[in-house]
Amino acid sequence: MMKHLALLGSTGSIGTQTLQVVEETGDFKVEALAAGSNIELLEKQIRKFKPQLAVVWNKDKALELEKAIADTATRVATGMDGLLEAVRLKEVDMVLTAVVGMIGILPTLEALEAGKDIALANKETLVTAGHLVMAKAKEKGRQIYPVDSEHSAIFQVLKAQDPQTISKILLTASGGPFRGRTIEQLQHVQVEDALKHPNWAMGRKITIDSSTMVNKGLEVMEAKWLFEVDFDQIEVVIQPQSIIHSMVEFNDGAVLAQLGTADMKLPIQYALYEAKRKFMGGKRLDFKTLKQITFEEPDMETFRGLKLAYQAGKLGGSMPTVYNAANEWAVARFLDKKIGYLDIIRIIEESMEHHTLIENPTVESILAVENETYQFIESRWNR
Repeated sequence: MMKHLALLGSTGSIGTQTLQVVEETGDFKVEALAAGSNIELLEKQIRKFKPQLAVVWNKDKALELEKAIADTATRVATGMDGLLEAVRLKEVDMVLTAVVGMIGILPTLEALEAGKDIALANKETLVTAGHLVMAKAKEKGRQIYPVDSEHSAIFQVLKAQDPQTISKILLTASGGPFRGRTIEQLQHVQVEDALKHPNWAMGRKITIDSSTMVNKGLEVMEAKWLFEVDFDQIEVVIQPQSIIHSMVEFNDGAVLAQLGTADMKLPIQYALYEAKRKFMGGKRLDFKTLKQITFEEPDMETFRGLKLAYQAGKLGGSMPTVYNAANEWAVARFLDKKIGYLDIIRIIEESMEHHTLIENPTVESILAVENETYQFIESRWNR
């Protein structure tokens, strides 16, 4: 049966791979596409997939797109109102959220309120508002399917298991391009160096996050909400080959893992098909030629972003919002070559130390804390 999809973040890495899956399977009708400002690519997507609605975050770009696709039947909307309209479309069964940043929170909550299932590729939604999102999903009886390769791996392992028997989640990480480096060796890292991930092809922001291990810190906080475990039950382990995508240890000592090639299309397709298997072409693991699978303990002193993530997660409340907002600000400035590489973690730590915790934040207070964090950082670092 044809399923109807709203794809938020269609021009990014996850979005473009999602559309490849849609095209290859033929089982999905795209009803809405949303992008930030890349209207050239968005126009091509509109002409190929013929959605009823296209959303552009940037208002001026939305006007440009409207003129460019005047010969099509696709309507154009803009900003947050446009995203909310996209997820409310009555034809839509599932919303895949691949937008970057905390703008994913409100559309995700609205989609759940409207009775849609979620394929989640937006970490910030659960990191900052997990208590609200998971409660809403439970209230509405909707499912959240993780798209991150690590969370998808855990989700796959748990599908035929009793979640009450989980002893520990082993969240794997490649270690990024600077695995094994010292603080001294990281002093003069340049943007071009940090963008060279050894295994995965990802967007610029998430690639920087992977290099600092902040991305793994965000995944730790996300896993807490997705799988209803304590932070003491989530252990990060370095698996440099990115063959084991994550593991679960159960209370009898058994460990189950999901293995595969480094291809995001697999977790995307698994989410779109609501945790059902369907043939997908592509490279397979060849165990006859696979020489080794190795593991290492993460260096949480050199890569303190991971250590700070555990601290923020355990404090809870509004602190994960501060962690996330500070990182977003810092990574954007690093990519613009306005701050140094190690300044990213310094900015996160300073912001957390400055913040006064809010125990059970609402959406409004989460967004206010985000803005306050930006203002604090700019008062100290805007040069």
